[in-house]
Amino acid sequence: MARLRVAVIVGSARQASLNRLLALALTKLDTPDMEFEWVIIRDLPIFDQEVLDAGVPPQVERLKAEISRADALLFVTPEHNRSVSVMLKNAIDWGSRPRDSSVWAGKPAAITGASYGRIGTAAAQQHLRAILGCLDVAVMGQPEAFIHLFPGLVTPEGEVTNDETRLFLQGFMDQFGRWASRFADKASAAA
Repeated sequence: MARLRVAVIVGSARQASLNRLLALALTKLDTPDMEFEWVIIRDLPIFDQEVLDAGVPPQVERLKAEISRADALLFVTPEHNRSVSVMLKNAIDWGSRPRDSSVWAGKPAAITGASYGRIGTAAAQQHLRAILGCLDVAVMGQPEAFIHLFPGLVTPEGEVTNDETRLFLQGFMDQFGRWASRFADKASAAA
C-alpha cells in the first residue's frame, strides 16, 4: 500500500505553541507508512457566508485542496475556555462549506492536544469529536491522548525526552496508522 498522506492541523496560532511542538514530535516518530503535510490555518479569514457567496478566498481554496489530497487528518488542539480555538473552528467551518462540497466527509482522523495542565486538552478534544462527528469524520476512539506537556518533555527539534511518553505517543501514531489504513483500503477496493 502507498504511504498515507496525513494533513496535520494545529489549532494554535503561536509558532512556539505546545501543540505545534507536540505535532512536531508526532511527525518525527517512526511512521514509515505516513507522510505529513502541515496545513496552515492562521491566515484564513473569519468565516462569513457573504464572503463565501462572493467567491471562495484563495486561502480557503488552498485549505480545501490540502485537505482533499489527504488520506487522513491529525488534529492537535489547544484548549481555549474548555473548547477548541476559534482559529481551528474557523478552519473547520470553511472546509465544510458549501455543505455539498465539504472536504472533511469520510476522512479518518486522530485527535490529541497538549497543555501544561494534567488533564491535557480533554474538554477541547471532546468538543472537537462532536464537531467532526456531524461532518462525517471518522475519529479514532482509542487511545485517547491528553498530553501534559511539561517543560523539557519535548525538545525544540521535536524529540521526546521521556521514554514512557515516547512509547505512548508511538503507540498512538501506530494505532492511527492502522485506523487510517482501513479507510484507505476500503477506498482502494471500491475503485
